[in-house]
Amino acid sequence: MRVCLLILLLLTANGVFAQKFEYDVTFHGLGDNREFQSQIANSQTILGERTAFSIGTTLDSTHQLRVGLSHLFEFGSNIEEQKPILTAYYHYANDEQKEFYFGSFPRMDLIDFPLALITDTLLYYRPNIQGFFGQYNWDWGHQNGFVDWTSRQTDTRRETFMAGFSGEIRHANFFFQNYITLFHFAGTAIHGAESRVSDDLGMIFFVGSDLHQLLPLRKTYIRAGIFSSKYRERGLTNGYVDSNSFMAQLYGEGKHFAVRSTINVGDGHNIMNGDRFYDVDSYWRTDVIWKFINSRYVEGRFNLSFHMVDGATLDQSQQLAIIYKFGN
Repeated sequence: MRVCLLILLLLTANGVFAQKFEYDVTFHGLGDNREFQSQIANSQTILGERTAFSIGTTLDSTHQLRVGLSHLFEFGSNIEEQKPILTAYYHYANDEQKEFYFGSFPRMDLIDFPLALITDTLLYYRPNIQGFFGQYNWDWGHQNGFVDWTSRQTDTRRETFMAGFSGEIRHANFFFQNYITLFHFAGTAIHGAESRVSDDLGMIFFVGSDLHQLLPLRKTYIRAGIFSSKYRERGLTNGYVDSNSFMAQLYGEGKHFAVRSTINVGDGHNIMNGDRFYDVDSYWRTDVIWKFINSRYVEGRFNLSFHMVDGATLDQSQQLAIIYKFGN
């Protein structure tokens, strides 16, 4: 396998040198400390770095090819404990109106969903989407969709995949946003009670407004809407379990600091790839973000998060990220 991968990289490099040689390198240093008394979400400390690189070329200013590797090294572990992830994809970008990805490509800066639907630890341990992504842009908004194929069914492995849609419609300072995810968690080829098939569908619809004309900040908005989900575990639940809640968020960003406050009140939800705090009926999260490095190639930020669970327990967590990108 290693020899095949090395040959593939050499052949790709030889081919791209005949065209315009391009490369991308990303270093993502991460520190994430979570000490939760509520026991709703996992208490854990994640400290490490992910290094990713890719090489390739762009043909006719439209067709981009990339091949590379991405590796997570968690401090205190052995380097081989996390296997490298192959990055290999085709990117079509005809103009500013539409684009398309196919292969194994980074999700960072490509999709941005509320944590209730896609939790942030997915960026640590599954940084690539393995499938396809497409987006179409209009003067008044955009819409995109992706499929992330996470496992093929065998006698011992379960078939899983996630699909999602998101978009925005704007008029003046007002906007409408939609976020939808579907996760299918099938059984193994050898059926058994321990491998029940489960499905969850999550949908968040926001209406909101930019507030930059009212407040002297770089970016500020308020949005509110409905969070609706459906969940079933075949053979265990009686059909789908429906959940609905009200979600609202206020965000303000200055030059070096930002504050984001999100509240969700109503039914608890069961979204397997979502943040576990949204399983409860009442959750209020406030993030205080310090951008201590903000240069052309390097971004450094520290996030202090407060979690109010069911109006009774106050948890906190801290996240540190240093992201260094360069390439052509």
